[in-house]
Amino acid sequence: MPVMPRLSSRLQHFTDSVIRRMTRINDLHGGINLSQGFPDFDPPAALREAAARTGREGPHQYAVTWGAPRFRAALAAKQSRFMGLPVDPELHLVVTCGSTEAMMTAMMTACEPGDKVIIFSPFYENYGADTILCGADPVYVPLRPPDFRFDPDELRRAFALKPKALVLCNPSNPSGRVFAREELEIIAALAQEHDAWVITDEVYEHIVYPPFRHTYIASLPGMFERTLSCSSLSKTYSITGWRLGYMIGPERALEGARKVHDFLTVGAPAPLQEAAVTALGFPDTYYDHLAALYLGKRDLFLSSLDAAGLTYTTPEGAYYVLVDASPFGWDDDLAFCEWMVREVGVAAVPGSCFFHEPVNHLIRFHFAKRDETLGAAGKRLATLAEKAAGIRTR
Repeated sequence: MPVMPRLSSRLQHFTDSVIRRMTRINDLHGGINLSQGFPDFDPPAALREAAARTGREGPHQYAVTWGAPRFRAALAAKQSRFMGLPVDPELHLVVTCGSTEAMMTAMMTACEPGDKVIIFSPFYENYGADTILCGADPVYVPLRPPDFRFDPDELRRAFALKPKALVLCNPSNPSGRVFAREELEIIAALAQEHDAWVITDEVYEHIVYPPFRHTYIASLPGMFERTLSCSSLSKTYSITGWRLGYMIGPERALEGARKVHDFLTVGAPAPLQEAAVTALGFPDTYYDHLAALYLGKRDLFLSSLDAAGLTYTTPEGAYYVLVDASPFGWDDDLAFCEWMVREVGVAAVPGSCFFHEPVNHLIRFHFAKRDETLGAAGKRLATLAEKAAGIRTR
């Protein structure tokens, strides 16, 4: 029998995406998908109309590799306004195929094989894989529940290992933390002291709940020159399938990032970039309404968790909530989530895929769904304790 050549050893150090695996399992059982974070409602009407127009009229061929000029100009204007920084569309920005590619591009731009990269735990599962695929070594610093804050002394010890970069997800997926300015100043001071990059994932920058506020770490003194700010249009405009992301940073770094991006994906979809110019021109009231929309969804879903007797950490931003599943008596959180899809009809993500530490009692739900969907999920979750008790007594 023919023998297949050996595969890369890097593949042994991470799995496929557990988040997207849970979507596939949910689809098999026809459950309500509160695992993978995408909405079941449409983007704004003006954006859909712009997409229909560009679908008919184009452009249909390659855009400039690092982003169509009109899109870059509109994006730079919008981000300059919110970040409080003069973002030059010709010097400081590259358009990518979603923030997933932006983060990988940033990692490959900043890091050499063998470099160390600090990652807060819990973390969005891509960060560990990105680091390993770049040949770098992750150094995990815990965000301690229930409020998911870091210990400055632990962070200092991690920086003493001379990392090349720190990955910062703010607002945080999966914990929903919004880092306070004082915390960001600690990170910034350590990054400057140890000559490290900060690579940010800020895709939930506009989904923040009062009284919390999002601060862009790149806007702090001395930080623009050492921050690679990654984000996307996916969550802000409910267009996760459009795959429009971007990275903002200093000119010299962006020269390198554009080379990496060119050979990873060539470019983001040209007709969708043209259509998205419409969204980037929305007034500031759009972002106020977006935050208010998700605040209502958060409170609606948390009321269902309360009614079901579930314990959770209230999210300060983003649209995820970590729930304590330990009362149900399962040692394997993945097996619990698979059972919950089959028997309760609601999909969640096992928390263990977000933690470097051995945490298997938390599960993550998202609430980026229509109110009717959240209400239906709430009714199903109300049966969770009874059904779990039935399993234990068999």
